[in-house]
Amino acid sequence: MKINDEDRAVILFSCPDRRGIVAETAHFVSTYNGNIIHSSQHKDDDEGIFFMRIEWSLTDFAIPKEKIFSAFEPIALKYKMDWELKFGNERAKVAVFVSKFDHCLYELLIRYKEGDLPCDIVQIIGNHEDTRKIAEYFGIPFVCIPISPETKAAAEAEELALLEEKKVDLIVLARYMQILSPVFVERYRNKIINIHHSFLPAFIGAKPYHQAYKRGVKLIGATGHYVTGDLDEGPIIEQDVVRISHRDSIRDLIRKGKNLEKEVLARAVKLHLEHKVLSYSNKTVVFDY
Repeated sequence: MKINDEDRAVILFSCPDRRGIVAETAHFVSTYNGNIIHSSQHKDDDEGIFFMRIEWSLTDFAIPKEKIFSAFEPIALKYKMDWELKFGNERAKVAVFVSKFDHCLYELLIRYKEGDLPCDIVQIIGNHEDTRKIAEYFGIPFVCIPISPETKAAAEAEELALLEEKKVDLIVLARYMQILSPVFVERYRNKIINIHHSFLPAFIGAKPYHQAYKRGVKLIGATGHYVTGDLDEGPIIEQDVVRISHRDSIRDLIRKGKNLEKEVLARAVKLHLEHKVLSYSNKTVVFDY
């Protein structure tokens, strides 16, 4: 029997490593007649932290959905878990921030329209008018909030109010080209995904393709990462690279990089939406089975 995504639950957690975690977690699911669909774990030997993601079918599961959290909580407390419970029928509300570059936005919206991203894109926010017609074509509300050094604080206040109104769960910076304030970032900690057009930690900041060209590198890349208060240094979710050579101009690097950027960003967003990413110590564990 095929199991619909709506009939699934996911528990994702990290905790100090000790014996019995996997056994007790699996026993919880099986005791109440749950059928495990996916289970994956990882241990960081250096820090002694254990990570696990377990996904199971709710068909014939003995505990009602609204009581699963309280039923599992004693186990979470016992093992000092940092944990979350998610359900297949929950769809995150997403806002996409964009500037003049539209390739990453197009990729996200096409995958969204095809049902590849399990979310609801409820708002597109641009700091230029260039992408308004794209948003209108896909039937998604668009607002342009211009930003300058003098208006940055007021612009961010307007953005935050809109995000609150739309009850946004995740923000995607699709080549937004703006540095968010610490207050903004802290409000949405581990809920802002950025695409940086470089294989981080190389070439942080502005014009990474120009930096790469000057260094004569043989690979360029793109990095999807969570945003923190440190520019381009947040936990990395997804990366990819493409080979280049001395024959490639800066324009060639930008052209090749754009394909990487849109693919990497879409994959990073999908991994987050599917509850397959755990962030810790400025790193991530990604359960990408």
